[in-house]
Amino acid sequence: MERLPSWIRRHIAALRALLVLTVATGVIYPLVTTGVAQALFHGKANGSLIEKGGKVVGSAIIGQSFEGHRQYFQSRPSAAGDGYDLLASAAGNLGPEDVVDTKDRQSLLTQVCARSKAVGELEGVSGARPYCTSDGVGAVLKVFPAVGAVTRAVSVNQACPATPFIAEYQGVKVECAKPGEDYSTGRTVPIKGNGVAVVPPDAVTAGGSGLDPQISVEYAQLQAPRVARERGIPVDRVNALIKQYTTGRALGFMGRPAVNVLELNLALDR
Repeated sequence: MERLPSWIRRHIAALRALLVLTVATGVIYPLVTTGVAQALFHGKANGSLIEKGGKVVGSAIIGQSFEGHRQYFQSRPSAAGDGYDLLASAAGNLGPEDVVDTKDRQSLLTQVCARSKAVGELEGVSGARPYCTSDGVGAVLKVFPAVGAVTRAVSVNQACPATPFIAEYQGVKVECAKPGEDYSTGRTVPIKGNGVAVVPPDAVTAGGSGLDPQISVEYAQLQAPRVARERGIPVDRVNALIKQYTTGRALGFMGRPAVNVLELNLALDR
């Protein structure tokens, strides 16, 4: 080794370091952490899987859809891929200023309005909420000119021949939006209206991961009469199950109490 050129010795030392670190961090560390996880948190380490009749039906920590099954509690909406996709877990990255629909995509506001309307119809309650039209889109105007006295107003999320959600704005007749017309130069004016939200926020917004397994107690209680009616059981019994499957705040002070949807639905089946 003494007779080898210095540059070769440096490369050999680097190769040794690479091999040692590969074994330490790529083999030993994963085996140790996996072993500890299996020994101390066996169920969670394997995905917190839940079985029914000997078959895996889901995970306690991953949401899934129950859409179309009126006898079940519905989950929180998901923006992960086509919904609850583990390989596409992500937030929608849409904020409160995303209120105008485009040709290719509904705005966040319209998504919220449409979901609120659908939940209201499913549960037999009002799906109205501020900044939403009665037909379930964002109550938003584009007014012209952008500065100064208004001479034109368009209900930009209501395509013709829809009837605009308000007839006039500052004395100017409101028009429906003509498909293909560019309204980008107008000033965006959301209209709050008089709607009071009955449907809770987690029923109309997707969580940050898109995989939320839980819903709020308020959303569960909203669904209880429908589930009881579909199953022919007393609503008091359903509410008792909601209480049984409600978990408290994390560490006693973080977040809000929540209800695990899959566990609650399986309890109903039992």
